[in-house]
Amino acid sequence: MKIPRITLAGATSGVGKTSITCAIIYALQKKGFSVQPFKVGPDYIDPSYLSSISKHEAINLDVWLMGENQLLESFVSNSKSDISVIEGVMGYYDGFGGDSNYASTQHVASLTKSPVLLILDASKTARSIAATALGFQKFHRNSRISGIILNKIGSKKHEILCRQALEKIKLPIIGVIYKNSELNFESRHLGLIPAKEKNLKSKIEKTSKIISDSLDIEKIIQIMENPTLLPTKSKIIIKKPKITIAIALDSSFNFYYRDNLEALRREGANLKFFSPIHDKKLPKSDGIYIGGGFPEILGDLLEKNHVMRKIIKKSSEENTPIYAECGGLMYLTKSIDYGNKKFKMIGLFDAETKMTKKMKLNYTKGKTVLKNIISDKTHDLRGHEFHYSELDSVSSDSKFAYELDIGEGIKNHKDGMIQYNTLASYGHLYFDSSDYAKIFVRNCIDHSRR
Repeated sequence: MKIPRITLAGATSGVGKTSITCAIIYALQKKGFSVQPFKVGPDYIDPSYLSSISKHEAINLDVWLMGENQLLESFVSNSKSDISVIEGVMGYYDGFGGDSNYASTQHVASLTKSPVLLILDASKTARSIAATALGFQKFHRNSRISGIILNKIGSKKHEILCRQALEKIKLPIIGVIYKNSELNFESRHLGLIPAKEKNLKSKIEKTSKIISDSLDIEKIIQIMENPTLLPTKSKIIIKKPKITIAIALDSSFNFYYRDNLEALRREGANLKFFSPIHDKKLPKSDGIYIGGGFPEILGDLLEKNHVMRKIIKKSSEENTPIYAECGGLMYLTKSIDYGNKKFKMIGLFDAETKMTKKMKLNYTKGKTVLKNIISDKTHDLRGHEFHYSELDSVSSDSKFAYELDIGEGIKNHKDGMIQYNTLASYGHLYFDSSDYAKIFVRNCIDHSRR
C-alpha cells in the first residue's frame, strides 16, 4: 500500500515531541490533508493530544506488546487517512533493555519504512548541536533521519550559530522553534495531563498553530512524497454482534488501546459507554470493561456515586464477566488513599490502594497460571505497567491469574486478581497478542445465556 508517512523522534524524552507532532498534524490539516496519528510505545496520555488535534483516534504501535507482524498489520489497516504521522517515544534509539534497539522508535520507523524528523533541544548548546545530530545520523547504518527540528532556540544569534554548525551534517533543518513558556503543556506524575481529563482542546490548537508557523510544512510534505510501498492489509472478518459490553469512559477512566476495543467489536461485541462518575445505571450489557486512568484525581466524585459502585459490585457477585486494568483495579478495591484523603471505592477486592512517590514503569512478561475470563489455558503473556500506586493489605487468600518474570504486578510478581468472574490487574494487555478478545466475548455470551 502507498501510505505517505512521517515519524517524529527525539534525541531524549522531554524535547517537545507531542507539541511538535500536534503542530505538524495541524499544519497538514490546514493544507487540506486528513491525518491519522500513531504513538510509539504503550502510552495512553500523549495519544489523547494527537487525537484531539487530528480528530482521528490515535493508535499505539508497540513492538513488545504487538510483535513486528501485528504492529505492521495494525499500522497498515489503520492508515486510512491521506497521511499517517507517528510520534516516537523516549530517545530515538531507546529500546527495551541494555543495548537493544528492540521496541524503540527507530525499530518502529524501520518496520514501517518511515522517514524520520529528529527533534533536538537546543536550549543549552550551540555548535555542539551538530555533534549530537551527527551522532544520531551515524549511530545506526540506516538511521532513516531525513531532517532536523530545532526546539527551544534562545535568540536569532543562537539560531545562526546552530544553523552554521549543522551545515556540515547535510540534513535539512525543517523547523526552528523559539523558546516560549506558553507552548508548554501541563504535566503531572505520569507525564502530561490527559486531554480528556480537562478540556484542553483550545490549548492544544493554540499551541499547535504557534509552532506550525515555525515549521517548513512544504518540506515535510516533500519528504513524505513517493513513500516505500507496504504490504496490503489482510482481510478482516467482523462477526455479527451477539452481546453488549459496557465500557467505562469518562475523565477518570479513558486509557484504552483502540485496537482492543476494535478486537471486541470484531469478535461480536456491541460496545456501550458509561461514566462511573456521572451515570446512575449501567447500560444493559453482558460484560464490563474498566480501563486505566486517574481515579485518584476524581476520587471524591467516584465515591459520591455510590449507586454505580453498588451496581458494579452486584454485577460481579452475579458473575458478570468484568475485566479491569490499573485504574480499573484501583476502583475495585476498598478505597484509594490520595493526599490527605481516603475515598471509598467498590470494595470488590479485599485490599486498599495507596498512592506512592515511586513510579512503577515496566514492560511485563510472564504466564497465565489460572483460567480466567480472557484466557482459558496456560500461556505466555506480555504487557506493561505504569502507575504510582500500590495495593495494601491484600488478603492472603487472594487468587492471581498471572505470574511475572518481568514486572512487579500487584504482589510478589503476581498480577491479575480474580474474584467471581472478575479479573483485574495492574498490567495492561494488547488483546490481539492472544485470543483475549475472543475468549472475553465468549464468556460474555455464556453469561447472557444463563
